Amino acid sequence: MAVAAIKKAIPKVKGITVQDYYIQYDRNRLQFVDNEQLCVAFRKGVSLVLDVTWIDSKYISGAAREYGVPYFHIDLSVQTYVKLMESFLLARTGNDVVYILPSLQEVDATIYLLITDSYLRAIVFGELDEDTVRRIQNIRPYPAFYAVMAGALQMNNILQNAINGGLVRKPEKWNLLFTDMEGDKFTYADRYPEMNRLQLDVSTCCTLLQQLLPCICPDRFDPMVAHLENMVELLLQWSLQVPLPIVRAQNCTPELDPESYEQVTAAKEALQNKMASMAQFWITPESEIVRANLNLSIITSPTSQNSTSTMNQPPAATTIGSLVQGEIVLAQNESLRPNKRFFRIGTTESIPWAYRKRRPTGEILLHPATGEPIWEGYCIDFLHQLSLVMNFDYDLVTPRNGTFGMRDADGRWDGLIGELVVGEIDFAIAALKMTAEREEVVDFVAPYFEQTGILIAMRKPVRETSLFKFMTVLRLEVWLSILLAIVATAVMLWLLDKFSPYSAKNNKEAYSYECRKFTLKESFWFALTSFTPQGGGEAPKALSGRTLVAAYWLFVVLMLATFTANLAAFLTVERMQTPVQSLEQLSRQSRIKYTVVKDSDTHDYFRNMKHAEDVLYQMWRNLTLSSGNDQAQYRVWDYPIKEQYINILSAIESAEPVATAADGFRRVNERLDADFAFIHDSAEIRYEISRNCNFTEVGEVFAEQPYGIAVQQGSHLQDELSFFILELQKERYFESIMAKFWNNSARGQCPNTDDSEGITLESLGGVFIATLVGLALAMITLLGEVIYYRRKESNQRNIIKVAPFGNVDKALDHQRDDNGKRFALKEKSIAAVKHLLDLDTPPTPKVGRQQKEQLNAAKKKPIPKEVTIGSKFISAAEKQQKLSYIAIMPRNPIH
Repeated sequence: MAVAAIKKAIPKVKGITVQDYYIQYDRNRLQFVDNEQLCVAFRKGVSLVLDVTWIDSKYISGAAREYGVPYFHIDLSVQTYVKLMESFLLARTGNDVVYILPSLQEVDATIYLLITDSYLRAIVFGELDEDTVRRIQNIRPYPAFYAVMAGALQMNNILQNAINGGLVRKPEKWNLLFTDMEGDKFTYADRYPEMNRLQLDVSTCCTLLQQLLPCICPDRFDPMVAHLENMVELLLQWSLQVPLPIVRAQNCTPELDPESYEQVTAAKEALQNKMASMAQFWITPESEIVRANLNLSIITSPTSQNSTSTMNQPPAATTIGSLVQGEIVLAQNESLRPNKRFFRIGTTESIPWAYRKRRPTGEILLHPATGEPIWEGYCIDFLHQLSLVMNFDYDLVTPRNGTFGMRDADGRWDGLIGELVVGEIDFAIAALKMTAEREEVVDFVAPYFEQTGILIAMRKPVRETSLFKFMTVLRLEVWLSILLAIVATAVMLWLLDKFSPYSAKNNKEAYSYECRKFTLKESFWFALTSFTPQGGGEAPKALSGRTLVAAYWLFVVLMLATFTANLAAFLTVERMQTPVQSLEQLSRQSRIKYTVVKDSDTHDYFRNMKHAEDVLYQMWRNLTLSSGNDQAQYRVWDYPIKEQYINILSAIESAEPVATAADGFRRVNERLDADFAFIHDSAEIRYEISRNCNFTEVGEVFAEQPYGIAVQQGSHLQDELSFFILELQKERYFESIMAKFWNNSARGQCPNTDDSEGITLESLGGVFIATLVGLALAMITLLGEVIYYRRKESNQRNIIKVAPFGNVDKALDHQRDDNGKRFALKEKSIAAVKHLLDLDTPPTPKVGRQQKEQLNAAKKKPIPKEVTIGSKFISAAEKQQKLSYIAIMPRNPIH
């Protein structure tokens, strides 16, 4: 390239002779292959040094300065394209990029530029094959941009391999720079219009060829060749204006003329300032490298148009601006598509923080478009909100080994902490507790959740449902004793009434009125009714019987009070029964087993506490043993610390820690007798309690710690994440997502088990059954009584002939009964009726004319509706002789 440029420039510049020397530079050792070559060149004489390398030129420029020779550095490599691409990516607010180049030589030049002069985090690949695709897929963190710099034909091959390898998931992240003028041969322009393409404009060709627009660009135009030709021609013309001395050095010893060197240096600076203003050159302020001024057209789907296609396809690509000397000039009403930063975010499954969505069968659901698992949970919602307020895209990544992060004996971490340490992820958002050990290797931002700790979960004991539960208040032997007492009291009451001379039965003179007869049946009825608050009725008259009844009533009162109190206490304790109330009580008993998740933070807590108790005991023992004979102050057996956690950890290990929290909750739920407890994170336990009616928490939260987002040490994301977390807290965002996951809506369907629910029907249903059985027995008894009465009446029925009342005037026929006695039925009937109708007239034994007249007169009188028997009403409460039977004859005569 240099030889061709010199040959092409010499005819244009008259009066100059060029003798050129070419020295190969060893870029690996950063020095010339043979330093003698430089000495040989200066022995022959050198007027100007033109550096076309892409590496550090301090050695060359320093040698030229020692010899007093003007030095110019020109870039003919891919670094010019890389500088332009970086300017474009920075305008799109890029922070990291993957460069893909067609050859390894260009990869080396790009890497060197990125090391010395770049603001992006970049990874460079060349020759995109299957192995390179796999390596790009494994990049951590996931790149925000892809940048490809190649010719049109090479670009087609690179992009085809990227599509086949599944790298083109988001076309808007791909940025293509064409290094030739054949951009129209790109075959994926219509398929991916949202890709950003930087193509050499025709004006570039005219500028480098120093022609006016419009110009004809030759076939296979190489901008770098034209750039070198322009540089050589300019230097030759400059050498005519500023006479350049031929510097020769003998024995590689510089012979510097200070006055001549100052003149040459001033002329060189003037020339560089002139080149900076020329259209075909591009010199950055921070570097003296002369680059070609390449005018690149920015082609992409415009952001000012809205897609109205039914397929939601982006609009066709068009030119929205240009990139000249690292500056972007956009067309009117056009803007670069806003770029979202891309982060690779680590998380791990922990309900309800982050978990994969599953079918009822347990199969993980996959997103139909990406094929990735669908994540849900508190942290996922929080992360989505962060992506909106911070404007970034993300991929969720689970750690290859471990979960949250454990440190091995060699000090290496696994899980999310290990991924952060090695840079596999940008930050981690999960149920990650902030601990001192983790903060040694990562940084934490402001907590996004209230203090969490450790809590105990147990199953509510399943009540034994029994309709006759009230019968279990007293033991069987007590019920049998009560029954025996009733029977004994009834029998004794019957015997006392029968043999006592002062009973109503044996003392007729004192009790001439009708009294209660305590037969054996009546005694049993008295004993039974006395066992209820209704009382037993009339008590015995004898003192011995009353003494028995008084003692029996005292027994009944005490027994009823005892039963009532025990029944209330029994039902209340059944509802309020909780096996343990704290971790200390749990450690002191042996019936209830308990466990934790293996190697979890909770497991580590008990290990650390057990270790602390061991250390403290050793210190106490050493203190007491070294105290000598002063046992009044220190005694080994007066150890002031309870060895609680030693026993707890031993019980946990004997119960076998579970692999996951789901296994722990399952084991608790399977123990219907509430004889198993699960010690775990308090937030997760309360989440399960809010969704499962069988669980309840025991005691208070202990060992509280906050949750936080972990980032790499020194990461710029720490301050940004902290700021937006505080903003979300001011907007009360965290309260809304807490209400979403800890809303206790599922517990609304749970049966009410509070103390205010009252006694259930299952507990006292037997009382109703006993009442119904009593009603049924009463109906059966009634049926038996009716049947018995009818049979008795049919056996004792006698037919008696009675003369009609209407034949009063007829002579009374004397009849004889079965015993031969005669009676006047008619006269007796008339006298009875007369007595009822005329109470003032005493009855006469015989019926004469006068009586007949009175009877006839009485027949004409109206019969009163009410008849009063006696002169006053005698209450049954008064101990008087009672009227046991009243017979009222009908008003009309019986015919």
